[in-house]
Amino acid sequence: MKYIQLLFLVCSVLIKFSNLALAQESNSTIAMPATTSSSDCAVRAAEKKLAGAALSSFTKKCERDAATLSCTSAASYKKLRGAAKNSFTKKCIKDATNKD
Repeated sequence: MKYIQLLFLVCSVLIKFSNLALAQESNSTIAMPATTSSSDCAVRAAEKKLAGAALSSFTKKCERDAATLSCTSAASYKKLRGAAKNSFTKKCIKDATNKD
């Protein structure tokens, strides 16, 4: 059952981010639709009937996982390898999960 849920999550994230637009800024960051992953995570948390600290922890991990998948895909699209890939992915995840 968990395998099916994981597969569903991965597929839904891939579908939602398949049209990921690359921002043409000087620092070449990725435009991340943060509300999409937030709403998906909120729906999954509601299905699990989570509340309080469990809800907060689950939502944070879910959003970070979605950002990680998206940023890793973007790094692969840019054909980054080694330290450049790691640096790009780390910054992308930080930017995507930043709630400022």
